[in-house]
Amino acid sequence: MQKATTSLSVMAVVGALAATGLAAAPSATASPRRHEVPRTAPTWVHRAQSLGAAPSSATSTFRVYLAPRGGLTALTSAVADVSDPASPSYRHYVTAAQYHARFDPSTSSLRTVTGFLRGFDLHVTGVEPHRRFVSVRGDNAAVEKAFDVAMKRFQHRGHVVQANAAAVSVPAALAPLVTTVTGLDTTRHTMSHNAAPPPAGFRNARPCSHYYGQVTATYQADYKTKLRRFHGERLPYAVCGYTGPQFRAAYEGNSALDGRGVTVAITDAYASPTIAQDAQTYATRHGDGGYARGQLKQVLPSSYNSEDACGPSGWYGEETLDVEAVHAMAPAANIRYYASPSCYDDDFLATLGKVVDQDKASVVSNSWSDLEQNESAQAVAAYEQVFLQGALQGIGFLFSSGDSGDNLAGTGLRQPDYPASDPYATAVGGTSDAIGADGSFDFQTGWGTEKYSLSATQDHWDPVGFTSGAGGGVSGLFDRPAYQRGVVPGHYGSGRAVPDVGLDADPTTGMLIGQTQTFSDGVYYDEFRLGGTSLASPMYAGMTALLQQHAGGRLGFLNPLVYSQAGSSVFTDVSGTPSDVGNVRVDFANSQDASGGLLYSVRAFDQDSSLATAKGWDDVTGVGSPNAGWITSVDR
Repeated sequence: MQKATTSLSVMAVVGALAATGLAAAPSATASPRRHEVPRTAPTWVHRAQSLGAAPSSATSTFRVYLAPRGGLTALTSAVADVSDPASPSYRHYVTAAQYHARFDPSTSSLRTVTGFLRGFDLHVTGVEPHRRFVSVRGDNAAVEKAFDVAMKRFQHRGHVVQANAAAVSVPAALAPLVTTVTGLDTTRHTMSHNAAPPPAGFRNARPCSHYYGQVTATYQADYKTKLRRFHGERLPYAVCGYTGPQFRAAYEGNSALDGRGVTVAITDAYASPTIAQDAQTYATRHGDGGYARGQLKQVLPSSYNSEDACGPSGWYGEETLDVEAVHAMAPAANIRYYASPSCYDDDFLATLGKVVDQDKASVVSNSWSDLEQNESAQAVAAYEQVFLQGALQGIGFLFSSGDSGDNLAGTGLRQPDYPASDPYATAVGGTSDAIGADGSFDFQTGWGTEKYSLSATQDHWDPVGFTSGAGGGVSGLFDRPAYQRGVVPGHYGSGRAVPDVGLDADPTTGMLIGQTQTFSDGVYYDEFRLGGTSLASPMYAGMTALLQQHAGGRLGFLNPLVYSQAGSSVFTDVSGTPSDVGNVRVDFANSQDASGGLLYSVRAFDQDSSLATAKGWDDVTGVGSPNAGWITSVDR
C-alpha cells in the first residue's frame, strides 16, 4: 500500500499546547510584572478539605522544568512537520544527540532560573543532565515569596498534603524559560499496571478450550456439575489462553515479517528476577522461537523504592505478559525492558526520559496508567516534553487504555485514564477475540464483561455485574486533536477521544503466559491465561515492529498515520454482534488445584459499562482492530 498522503498540517494537532486545552492564560490577578506558569494550579483544591496555612518553616522539595531552547512552540512545530505525511520533513527524525543540541535549555537559561531561585534562599540540589529540570529544596516561606503563592494544607485522597493553593508565578522576564513546577503539591501520584495480577500460584482450571469454541459447557461428571444454558444458549468454555502462533495467524496472516532490526521498549515498575528464563521457556514451548543472545535486555535502575506501596510482585506478572506478548507478535524484534524504581510519577518520568535519551527503541509499550482526575497538570506538562522529544526522534508511545471501562463505578465520574488520553500518546483499547481452529477470527467484539455465577442449586446463573472492560471515553483535560476530526463522531463531544485502536484484552480470551510463581508445594514455572489492555498494548507494539521492518525505518508518533487510515481495510471495524453472548469460565476456588472445589461463571461479551462498540470509531476499540494490512500499510 502507498504511504498515507492525507494532509495533517491542520495538525496544529501536534501544534501548540494551547490546542490540548491545558494551556492557561495569565490570571488577571497576577502582578503585571509577573506571569503565571501555566498548569501549575492543582485542579483538586476545590474538592478537598482545607486545613489552613502550611507551616512557614515546613520544607518543600520540588522541580522547576525549563522550557526547551527556542520555546515549546518551536518544538511542537518540529514534531508536526516530522509527523505530517504531506510535509517535506515527514519521517526526517533526529537522533537524541541532535535533539539535545537543538532543544536542551541553554546554560544561560539555567543560570537565570537558578539565580532567581537562590535569590529567594531556595537551594538548587540537582540539575538534570540535559537541564530539563532543576531539583529544589526550601522552606515554605521562601517558596511563597519566590512564586507569589500561598502554601496550604489539605485533606486529599485520604492523606494530609500540602500544596500551592493557586498557580505559581514568576517575573515576566523569567516566564519564557519555565514550563512547569512539580512537587509543591505533595499528593503522591501512583500509576497502576493494567493487568489484574492473579493470586500467587495461579493455574487455569479445566476444562478450557485450546481454540475458541472447541469445548461446549454442559455437564462435568467428575464434579457432578450441571451447567445450565445461558439465555437459552449452550456456551463454549473459555480458552486456556491463546499462544503466539494463534495470534500471528489471526492478526498478521502468518506474514514472513518478524520484526527483525526493530527494537521495542517496554516500561513497567520493578523487574521480575526470572523474566529471562521464563520468557525463554515460554517461547520455546509455544512456537515463538527462543531469544537470541542480547535480544531481550533489561535496563535497571541503581535501586528501587516504595515497594510496600507499589507491590513489586504484581508488576512481575505485568512485565512477563508484556515481554511475552511483544515476542509473540514480533519474534525477531529486540526487546529492551526499562524498570521504573517505583510506581510513582517522578520515577516513571525518569524512566521514560531514559528511553528517549538512549534512543535505542522506536516504539514503546506502556501498560500502566492512572485516572485523569488524579493526574496533575504539572506532571502532564512533564510527560509531554518526553513524548515530544520521542516524536521528534521517531519514537512512538503506546499506552493501554485501562481495564475499568468509563471509570464511573469506581470514581463517580466518567473519564479515561492518563497517559492514554494524552494527544501525543496512542491509546490501545480492547476486544474479545474468538480465534478458531484454523487460526482465523470467528468474531471480534468489544471487551466489556458482565459476570454471572452458577447458583448453589445449579439451576440458574446469578448476576454479579460489570467486572472489567476496555477503558475509553472523552478527555476532560484535552481538546480534540486535529487528527481525530472527521473520524470521531461529533456526538462524542469535543475532547480528546480514547482509545485509538483495539486488540485482544478480554481475560477469558486472553494470552497464555509462563511465569515462575509461588505455589503451596514450591516455587517453579507454570502457565496461566492473562488479559487486560496490558495485553493489547504490547501486541500492537509487536505488530508495529513488523510495520517498521516493512517500511525500512521509524514511524514515530503513530496517531496521524492511524487516523489517516481510518475506515480502510487496514483496520477491522469491530461493530458486529458476536455469535455467542459469552463463554463459561472455570476457576479453582483456591487458585491452584481442585481440592478446594471449582467456581463456574459466565463472562458475557461486549458489555463495557456505558461504552459501546459501533460502526466507525467507538470508545471501546477506536478506529478498529489492526489486521495484516496494517503491517504493510507504509512503504519504504
